[in-house]
Amino acid sequence: MPIDRSAALAAEPTVREVSWTRRDVLLYHLSLGAGRHADADPELRWTFERDLQVLPTFAAVAGQGISAGDVAAPGLALPGVDVDLRRVLHAGQAHTVHRPLPVEGSARISSRVAEVWDKGKAAVVVLESTAVTGGGEGGGEPLWTSRMQIWARGEGGFGGEPGPEESWAAPDREPDHVLESPTTPGQALLYRLNGDLNPLHADPVFAAAAGFDRPILHGLASYGVVAKTLVDGVLDGDAARLTSIGVRFAGVLVPGETIRTSVWREGDRLTLVATCLERGDAPVLSHATAEVTA
Repeated sequence: MPIDRSAALAAEPTVREVSWTRRDVLLYHLSLGAGRHADADPELRWTFERDLQVLPTFAAVAGQGISAGDVAAPGLALPGVDVDLRRVLHAGQAHTVHRPLPVEGSARISSRVAEVWDKGKAAVVVLESTAVTGGGEGGGEPLWTSRMQIWARGEGGFGGEPGPEESWAAPDREPDHVLESPTTPGQALLYRLNGDLNPLHADPVFAAAAGFDRPILHGLASYGVVAKTLVDGVLDGDAARLTSIGVRFAGVLVPGETIRTSVWREGDRLTLVATCLERGDAPVLSHATAEVTA
């Protein structure tokens, strides 16, 4: 069944309630490499309950981790979008937090299809979600807004608009910061406990069938690693100063490789390029920007 853009855009938002605990936050930070050198720096603001802060990108996994038990992460069940999941790629992700995320709490998340673009050989589905504090039918204060871009191969050609052309380029000068973030060979095995149990990130046989030499790191793990690196290397370790971050997933990273992030700062806006150090700066994240506070 082809994509029905009108049905997708007209559908009522789906609503779900999620909750998380300090354990979920601690696991998330550990899965991004926090405390790797605990003998020299245990990074207690990321790894210990006292004075614990929450990386804004935790919003991407809130309600899906160890405290959720066997509850499956939300899938791609969208009105008007009937696509083959084997041909779907997570193309981009952005989060804006409206206040520092609490170390434990609950939220009501409302999600809708914000746009569907026809790229000819593929379709791009933009899924927008908003989270407010607390559950139930009451009001609640805004917590975060997210936008996910889904690239559906072979699903274009339905007669829709191609969408706006988005030009993007890094500033034509040397970066203000160049930050390196090593990953470990077992990092994907730890990160998948946040809720994404796709065997592509664990099973060598499955990864080989998908065309990879070995399991790859989750794109959202690279996204989180870069966010933590920005907080540590540019924002004096204060997670509350990172208010938004958006990226396109431009290439894979194998656990054990190093992400090199170049950062250009213009006031409260950061432009980012993340590459793989060991593979000649092969792209990992592109079209990447962040908003920060002083």
